[in-house]
Amino acid sequence: MAASPENLQRLLNPRHIAFIGGSDAAFSAQQCARHFDGPVWGVNPKRKSLGGVPCFPTVADLPEAPDAVFLATPRKAATDMLRQLNRVGAGGVACFTAGYGELGESGRQAEKELVEAAGNLALVGPNCYGLINYTNGATLWPFGAGDMRCEKGIALIMQSGMIPANMTMNQRSVPISYVISAGNQAVLAIEDYVDVLVDDPHVTAIGLYIEGIKNIEKFADAAIKALHAEKPIIVLKAGSSKLASQLAVSHTGSLAGLDQAYQALFHQLGIIRVDAPMEMMETLKFLSVSGAPVGRKIAAFTCSGGEAALVADYCEKLGLELPQPTDAARKDLTDLLPDIATVSNPLDYTTPLWGNTEIMPKVFQTLIADGFDAALVIQDFPPSHIHEDNTPYRNDARSFIQACNLLDIPGAVCSDLPENIDRESREMMIAKGITPLQGIDCGLQALSNACRYGVNREQIFKCGKSPGFSVIRVPGANRKTSIVDEWLGKQRLARCGVEIPSGHLVDAISIDDIVDRLSYPVVVKAVTSELPHKSEAGAVITGLHNAAAVKAAVAAIQDSVSQIKPRIKVENFLIESMVEDVIAELMVGISTDPQFGQMLVIASGGILVELIRDSITLLLPTSDEKIGNAIRSLKCFQLLDGFRGKPKVDIEPIVDTIRLVASFAETHCDSLVEMDINPLLVTREKCIAADVMICEAGAEY
Repeated sequence: MAASPENLQRLLNPRHIAFIGGSDAAFSAQQCARHFDGPVWGVNPKRKSLGGVPCFPTVADLPEAPDAVFLATPRKAATDMLRQLNRVGAGGVACFTAGYGELGESGRQAEKELVEAAGNLALVGPNCYGLINYTNGATLWPFGAGDMRCEKGIALIMQSGMIPANMTMNQRSVPISYVISAGNQAVLAIEDYVDVLVDDPHVTAIGLYIEGIKNIEKFADAAIKALHAEKPIIVLKAGSSKLASQLAVSHTGSLAGLDQAYQALFHQLGIIRVDAPMEMMETLKFLSVSGAPVGRKIAAFTCSGGEAALVADYCEKLGLELPQPTDAARKDLTDLLPDIATVSNPLDYTTPLWGNTEIMPKVFQTLIADGFDAALVIQDFPPSHIHEDNTPYRNDARSFIQACNLLDIPGAVCSDLPENIDRESREMMIAKGITPLQGIDCGLQALSNACRYGVNREQIFKCGKSPGFSVIRVPGANRKTSIVDEWLGKQRLARCGVEIPSGHLVDAISIDDIVDRLSYPVVVKAVTSELPHKSEAGAVITGLHNAAAVKAAVAAIQDSVSQIKPRIKVENFLIESMVEDVIAELMVGISTDPQFGQMLVIASGGILVELIRDSITLLLPTSDEKIGNAIRSLKCFQLLDGFRGKPKVDIEPIVDTIRLVASFAETHCDSLVEMDINPLLVTREKCIAADVMICEAGAEY
């Protein structure tokens, strides 16, 4: 039975809390009583008090049904406790008790019984640390949670206990509203918490640590809801493994792994993925305090030429833009700055103006007003044992804050080293809506992430329609699969509008009948469903310019296959005109996954597929705009864009071809397992599918 929405609300925002168990429950109850204003009770038949709060022998003896419960009993007792709580009408339970699905089959059976006993209780876990509501002090948590109270801040929802516990100990002044350790997600999953907390006015942004998602569609609905609410989701995703496709014979199968599917999902939903906890915290802090920039144009300030060079390098690497001052701004800045200063962006305003409260506000305002999306100043604050008075440092920070607030632009004060912004300075900045970013590397990465979120959100909504998501269901894993030979595969695509080379299917005996009618040069290929990768068996020969060469190629292919794959007898051959004036080679493929459905992979093609692994994955269905953006994001796009004097290619025919491939896949989703078009040859005017591999599951088109 699913948890009722009302019970989840009671659990997250309780009026009263009960702690059930021994020493773990006692510590948790004592901690909660220090922070929570409502009644806190204990349940233990052997104690009169639990962690200093009143203790009752049974759940039935409690003054009333608790909204929230922290359960820390041995596994054998936990199921019965849930039954009792369900009977009295409790709201929800954070189940610290472990020993369930994480232990294998016996644990899974125990977890199933636990879920049945929970009924419609909102059950967090089991095998979790619980939850903290920093807005009202409700602390269902077995370790120190700190003394923070927060009016508004980020929510951390994580498939871990220790990671969020460590994050609560941060020395970064990150405002936190909720912490939830999801555990085994036997009843409530990550997507359930996101869906509820997006509506909570105390939540400004959401940080997720996930190892997997239980319900993709529900997660997508919650993420789209967050986009509408302008509450960014930042995710730290653990684990990357190859997609367990039913028959991974294609290049697509090696490129479209499960991790790539998650990346495609996050991109489609406007979710920003990060690589480390520190990057997550700094990104969430910026988005929560300063908000999301709507572009990538940054006004950057330093008091050192070395720092200016570092900022420029980081910005280039991270895709942040540093437009140079306009002539008008340059003139005004020249008048304000000392002669030793160079007017540029990043702007090194030099040490003579350090701490100057008269001129520095004007300097900051002059450049920021020149049309930027966000502003940044590099500033470290010395500890008292080095400089007892850090007034000049704070003066510059205050001048910068004044400029950002006056011009209503997201801003950050970023230190070179993470430890070089003291708590008092951090909290002063946050109180005025400016983010203290700690560490120039992680700080600029956080700024880049925030810009990426703002830009992605604008792109998603710019068409005026709400983003949608659906999974295209794919063949079951137990269906028998087979390879379609290249000739048949190409004919199917050709009927859908995909252009293929002109060619003939012949057997070895019929070669003489057509060699004099061919338009040379040509390529000869073996046609058999048993050779999905013909090149490896010497079953493809290109650049043939006459009849004798074609006949020799047929004999050579038969001989090569008989030696490398002796059980395969090659009887049929595909003779095709070679495509000339090729500007670039792409690979387009379809891969399938039971959870994510159909995935479209676009990559650098030919021999570059495995060599440079330049690819992007999109979840189907998709749009022409997303396909176009995917093509532009590839490294090989330079070849299409007029590299080294070559003709520039109109990518619309490429988009059209790939859309036809995607439509073909969607139409045949009940049987298509995977497909490769490699290479898709791009000339100045058209795209041609030069090689096709289709794997299907027991159905005819």
